[in-house]
Amino acid sequence: MKQVLQNLKSGTVTVTDVPAPVARPGLVLVRTAASLISAGTERMTVEAGQKSLLGRAVQQPALVKQVIQKARSEGISNTFDAVRAKLASLVALGYSAAGNVIEVGEGVTDFRPGDRVACAGVGYASHAEVLSVPKNLCVRLPESVGFDAAAFGTLGAIAMQGVRLAELTLGESVVVIGLGLIGQLTVQLLKAHGCRVFGIDLDEKKIQLAHQLGTDDGCGPDNEARKRVLAWSRGRGADAVLITAASESNQPVELAGEISRAKGRVVAVGAVGLNIPRQPYYNRELTFKISMSYGPGRYDPEYEERGHDYPFAYVRWTEGRNIEAFLDLVAEGRVDVEPLITHRFNLDETERAYQLITGELNEPYLGVVLQYDVDRELEPRIQLAARQAKTSTVAKSVRVGLIGAGNYARAMLLPNFKAAGAEFHAVASAAGVSGNEYVQTSMAAWFVGPSCAGVSLCAVQIEV
Repeated sequence: MKQVLQNLKSGTVTVTDVPAPVARPGLVLVRTAASLISAGTERMTVEAGQKSLLGRAVQQPALVKQVIQKARSEGISNTFDAVRAKLASLVALGYSAAGNVIEVGEGVTDFRPGDRVACAGVGYASHAEVLSVPKNLCVRLPESVGFDAAAFGTLGAIAMQGVRLAELTLGESVVVIGLGLIGQLTVQLLKAHGCRVFGIDLDEKKIQLAHQLGTDDGCGPDNEARKRVLAWSRGRGADAVLITAASESNQPVELAGEISRAKGRVVAVGAVGLNIPRQPYYNRELTFKISMSYGPGRYDPEYEERGHDYPFAYVRWTEGRNIEAFLDLVAEGRVDVEPLITHRFNLDETERAYQLITGELNEPYLGVVLQYDVDRELEPRIQLAARQAKTSTVAKSVRVGLIGAGNYARAMLLPNFKAAGAEFHAVASAAGVSGNEYVQTSMAAWFVGPSCAGVSLCAVQIEV
């Protein structure tokens, strides 16, 4: 199958042939029909991957500390090998998609082949022709919701979680700072909730679009913003401010403090600077919250990976139930995503799509949807680079077959076996991306997919 991957070393984004995943316990296998590029998050990811090593170090000081600590505990040589292996790895992009269920793993009873679903999750709902997604991160679609609209499910859940954290009541005045995709969805959710809405963004066209979708007023984040919000809120200030911007700047947090009423609420949904200025937040005794992505269950492996749902009576809204509620609003026409879609690309045109969101094409955009040929037959095997003919020395060397292509195999087994002159003949792995990467690194002849310990694996072959 084809999947969008980024090479961490070069930062390049490509559509790569990798083995398709297979059904495993607790997972749902989905043939993708559409996926959404999260312009803010994915742009930051791609741009970070394109920076030099020094640029990455400056941007992620916490990772530099981890490398230093590893060097102190394990030595410079081992640390260097680990960093080099990490930089040579491939990363799957995307986390919001929709398609048809083609198979379910053991223990999955809520879905069956043929179901139309929305999928969520980094590493699961990627830009790929076939997805293997935990059951708690899949939601069945209402009949009237198409795949392009359903691909917005994850971003809709992110917007909805921010709205929930603001603890709004009917008729309150809310300001949304940042009118990108999540900001535009937030505006519509707030109107559906019965709130008055004011939008703030640097782009006048986005302010106009938000006005079409429900804002009562809006302006840029300039010196007049505070006056405009005060006048709009009848001199009281905003009951709540939702920051949906994606920026390293601290300006959105500062502005939120200036336009809030006494004892108002500020919720940071987007990735922004978080140096909270004491004076305005102290003087107004503001409540500040950071939204944790899609909702309860996020980053909890028991919920996301092992499929243990939270009791409905005690945790009303989870990641999955937020997506479900968002899609219901889309089905009812209370949220409209069609005006947000500015571009549609076929999967083979993905490189151009990322040139668009990184600014290389110098063209305005908002919602970028990737569309897939669901009828395309997937190849059962994938041809990679052919090896050179074996010499007599290689023919007499030890031939090794390996089951499992995880971090330990790549960091320890591969370099040591290669240093000893071993020839890798076959590699088996449950993960298409890591296994494909391992095969190319080890130059094994086969990436095979037998069942091992009850786990069906993926397969790829190199012609030799």
